[in-house]
Amino acid sequence: MTIHWCGTGLSAIPGLRKLIEAGEDVQVWNRTVDKAQDAVGDLTDRISAFSIEALTDAVAGGDIVISMLPGDLHVPLAEMCLEAGAHFVSSSYISPQMAELDAVARQNGVALVNEVGLDPGIDHLMAHWLVADYRASNAYDAGNTLSFISYCGGVPKIPNAFRYKFSWSPAGVLKALRSPSRSIREFTELSVTKPWDALSEYRAPAPIDETFEVYPNRDSLPFMADYRFDPAWNVKEFVRGTLRLNGWADAWSDIFASVGEMSDEDINTLSTKLWDDNAYDAGEPDRVILCVALKAERDGVPVYHKTYTLDAWGDARGSAMARLVSTPVALAVKSVLNREIAVGVHAAPSDPRLVKNWLDAIDHEAQIMHVVNHLS
Repeated sequence: MTIHWCGTGLSAIPGLRKLIEAGEDVQVWNRTVDKAQDAVGDLTDRISAFSIEALTDAVAGGDIVISMLPGDLHVPLAEMCLEAGAHFVSSSYISPQMAELDAVARQNGVALVNEVGLDPGIDHLMAHWLVADYRASNAYDAGNTLSFISYCGGVPKIPNAFRYKFSWSPAGVLKALRSPSRSIREFTELSVTKPWDALSEYRAPAPIDETFEVYPNRDSLPFMADYRFDPAWNVKEFVRGTLRLNGWADAWSDIFASVGEMSDEDINTLSTKLWDDNAYDAGEPDRVILCVALKAERDGVPVYHKTYTLDAWGDARGSAMARLVSTPVALAVKSVLNREIAVGVHAAPSDPRLVKNWLDAIDHEAQIMHVVNHLS
């Protein structure tokens, strides 16, 4: 089984290097061969110029194709894998078009694994761990009231006046600000078209012990089923959201006032300016914070409340974002090689053994990774 790793951008390198260093049969593909050689040329000379045509000619049945390329290529590559009888892995969200490939993937004996990065990815693993832990606890009762939050953000380790820095083009961040979201707050569905209209404060527990600004991101509601929430449960809060440094909303207020009316051309112009003013300097450390919490209450009294926390920053191993996006991708590849993931379209696994193994491996990539029991 050959592993075809496509894309050697900033978020891909640590996981790719892990697979090569482990002695796996890896073929590297990148649009710019020189950039790939700079990234992993000290480990391998199996580097080729990427094109879908060249990759299609090289992929055989049973191989694994990893896409760390732009999102519009995921489905075409997954469809190519279905034709070849090869497996597919990406860190991106499962799009409706990807989900539609599930039946054919099952029929063809192919695993199409997505949502195995940081967010989505590690957040899913933490959510699965918490829900399983709660179900197994003495506090479990189908009549309890539940609150679930999952907040993730990449921020500068050394805060700047803009309260944010960019590792790649800001255009994606700007466009995301125009995306509506759905979540549950106070037992009611909350729909917002502007993220800053739902901004709130979140205090991460010790050992992080810091206050952040947070807001709902995308559509949280389908993840209730993904995380094995019983439809009969009484859910007070359920939100998957984005986390930013305190002061972010004030620093971005001018952008909020105009981004909704911007054309794509305006977005690209602003993106260039933001990149010039707020890109990471060479060697400057980034930081990633992820907090996933589940609380159960009975008659208004908490009976279960735990938060899975992660705090990581760039060091000699590379950026925190790169480590935490690409390491789960490499773990997914290993699980596909070991036939630990079923055929069909899947997100990060919920199987307790895989959840534990993956979280144990990810623990080595973070400076802080800890389960906080608020009731102990």
